[in-house]
Amino acid sequence: MMTSFFDQFASPSYLGIPLIAIAIALPWILYPTPSSRWINNRLITLQGWFINRFTNQLMMPLNVGGHKWALLLASLMIFLITINMLGLLPYTFTPTTQLSLNMGFAVPLWLATVIIGMRNQPTVALGHLLPEGTPIPLIPVLIIIETISLFIRPLALGVRLTANLTAGHLLIQLIATAVFVLLPMMPTVAILTATVLFLLTLLEVAVAMIQAYVFVLLLSLYLQENV
Repeated sequence: MMTSFFDQFASPSYLGIPLIAIAIALPWILYPTPSSRWINNRLITLQGWFINRFTNQLMMPLNVGGHKWALLLASLMIFLITINMLGLLPYTFTPTTQLSLNMGFAVPLWLATVIIGMRNQPTVALGHLLPEGTPIPLIPVLIIIETISLFIRPLALGVRLTANLTAGHLLIQLIATAVFVLLPMMPTVAILTATVLFLLTLLEVAVAMIQAYVFVLLLSLYLQENV
């Protein structure tokens, strides 16, 4: 039984071909592209308004040098939200439940922020490893601790996104299984459990959007430290 619960996180394949590539490419097909007309339709206007508002909110704390990341971070935000939301549909697969995919996003982007900081302002970037006014005997210990915390950042990014989505999907499947088991025996309890399942699904929709936003927000904070 427990093996079947975790089967939903296995990458599906058809004729020996993994379908994770299709799941990753699907979000970009769903969004309409702006036309060459002077007046766009309501969907494209709403899409443009959302992207502009999000980009302005995300780039506000950053200086001009960090604004070059606007397109990358906005695209990553839309991509993660779409994948997380599509994964809540029946008979679908959520690629962001795979730690390898999330680490593939987290490590290169985190490393890029560190390299930018070392290239543009190496003194300030290295100064983050040692707080000002530290007693001399604590300097080696604090440098080691801050270095470890620096290298833990990409792991925290990937594990946070993976753990939240995996736990939500697993909890939904467990409660849904309980509803089907209790329905013929105790209909009243099954109805109450189904109500909890509906509320949990709404919560999982919010988690899918919030975790994508938190992922991009933390990347912008790391970028802010280095620009």
